Amino acid sequence: MSNKTLKDIFDKQRENNKRFNREEEIEDVLQVIGFIVGNEEFAVPILNVIEIVKPIEHTRVPGTPSYVLGVFNLRGNVFPLINLRAKFGIPPAKQDKDTRYLVVRHNDQIAGFVIDKLTEAIRIKQSDIDPVPETLAEQNNLMQGVGKREDRLVTILKIDALLKKDF
Repeated sequence: MSNKTLKDIFDKQRENNKRFNREEEIEDVLQVIGFIVGNEEFAVPILNVIEIVKPIEHTRVPGTPSYVLGVFNLRGNVFPLINLRAKFGIPPAKQDKDTRYLVVRHNDQIAGFVIDKLTEAIRIKQSDIDPVPETLAEQNNLMQGVGKREDRLVTILKIDALLKKDF
């Protein structure tokens, strides 16, 4: 074997290692949509988000908890509308130009969540996501984890727990 052949083999192996490391990095990242409710930043996995819309008219449904605002019609489909401020026990605030409905899906369940402000799409490395602290885990099963950003923390929510009916 000549040196050139060995060099070619090593170069090819180095290239494969680079590609493998890039794929590994991609798999190690959780992509989420960030949003504000009250003074806190939350996020949900981007794959669960169907769309984000400006507030539209909704209809109140009797007999539902106070955090369920009612239902809304989005292109011929009717979905429940949940006020995250009320669900999280945050005092109510008037909707403004930043208010949005975050329409999410988990399996066959779809609902809209009223959020105060959309922030950004965020990529968080799995290594930068801490588990829910034990003191909170028993009380609040809505949290998937806490993502650490440069200068802030982002609470990552579980879609299935948000959509679970407790009425």
